[in-house]
Amino acid sequence: MKKICLALFLTLASLMAWSQKFGYIDSEYIISQMPEYKKAQTELNQFSLKWQKELEEKQSKIDKMKEEFQAEEILLTDDMRKERLDTIAAHEGKLRDLQRNYFGFKGMLYLKRQELVKPAQDKLFAAVEKVAKKEKYAIIFDKAGELVMVYTDPAHDCSDKVLEALGLGDKNDVVPTNK
Repeated sequence: MKKICLALFLTLASLMAWSQKFGYIDSEYIISQMPEYKKAQTELNQFSLKWQKELEEKQSKIDKMKEEFQAEEILLTDDMRKERLDTIAAHEGKLRDLQRNYFGFKGMLYLKRQELVKPAQDKLFAAVEKVAKKEKYAIIFDKAGELVMVYTDPAHDCSDKVLEALGLGDKNDVVPTNK
């Protein structure tokens, strides 16, 4: 009796596994079509350019200090020379700290990117969930992520459905397959 129940259970489990639907999306393609994301990218570029300009100005001042030091080096006493070198080194250290603060790991650009892009990503994930529930998909993979997909059948691509759920879709659009 136990063997019959086990065989019946395994048969039902395998049938349920076969009945699950799988799909995939290309989140990079979808999010690049979203106006919120384009606006966020523009703002991020503006912040980045502003911070880069500030860093370049500070670097220019340090370069000028170095040139002045080299021009006056032979006239300076050892104490004055050491003081100037220490001042230049301090300015260079502050510049490196500022670079890290702006562009380093978990720096201001990283935090700003999370702040500006997160609403678009949340909207994308909500649309994917909506499509998955409507179409009864068990799993939807992301082709743009770390997951390596060697072959993808376009019939299982849900990217256009997600774009339509976001109100951005055109049924005549085709997802690029050059990946």
